[in-house]
Amino acid sequence: MTDLVPDRWLTVDGLANARDVGGLPLDGGGRVRTGVLLRTESLEGLGPAAVAYLTDELGVAQVLDLRTDHERTTYGLGALAAAGVPVHRLSFIPETGIALPEVDLGDSHPMLGHYLAYLEGRGECVVDGVRRIATLDSGTTVVHCAAGKDRTGVLVALVCAAVGVPREEITADYALSATRIDALFRKWTTASGEPMPGVDELDRHRPRAEVMAEFLRLLDERHGGPVGWLRENGLTDDELARLRTRLRDGSA
Repeated sequence: MTDLVPDRWLTVDGLANARDVGGLPLDGGGRVRTGVLLRTESLEGLGPAAVAYLTDELGVAQVLDLRTDHERTTYGLGALAAAGVPVHRLSFIPETGIALPEVDLGDSHPMLGHYLAYLEGRGECVVDGVRRIATLDSGTTVVHCAAGKDRTGVLVALVCAAVGVPREEITADYALSATRIDALFRKWTTASGEPMPGVDELDRHRPRAEVMAEFLRLLDERHGGPVGWLRENGLTDDELARLRTRLRDGSA
């Protein structure tokens, strides 16, 4: 399972929740190709050595920034942008605030409504993110939001589903960020001078596998799956084929 593959984590000074999507298994054999898609939190804490590592050694060629313009104005685009790496601004949340879907989700986790709202309110940005991963001819894509767990988790889940990662591996990868919540808050509170949150508050921010599992189930029910949703919202068969070519290793 995903949580037994520790070498997918990236050790980068200034990042606490960075890992390669590569290494995840594929239905039918093979794995997601490494060095194509990285997922992280926001990038403002990177120093020169970290930038050099990401660009020169890992080959980062583009950044997909899923944050709002307000977040970018407040915290900046990060050092990769300053180093000349193209940054594509693909906010998953409208500037006026997220509009939760008018659907009865029962006793589901509150974040499930937010995830559905990303698709309903910012579907064009979601599809554009997948498209940009698919159509980058060479080099590595970094996708990030603020913490690298919710908005980033949704985009990565859609990509993984589209290329054939089993559901249990998608949900396990999503939940891996739960192990980095303490480190993220230590980084943020050290920078701001604010106190570290208590245990209950930290736990509130931890992603849970069952939330992603339910999100994917709802896509199955309403759209015939993640690929169905992507196609309904403009991803072409050619782009889907290119995504699979880019991310599947040769044995899949």
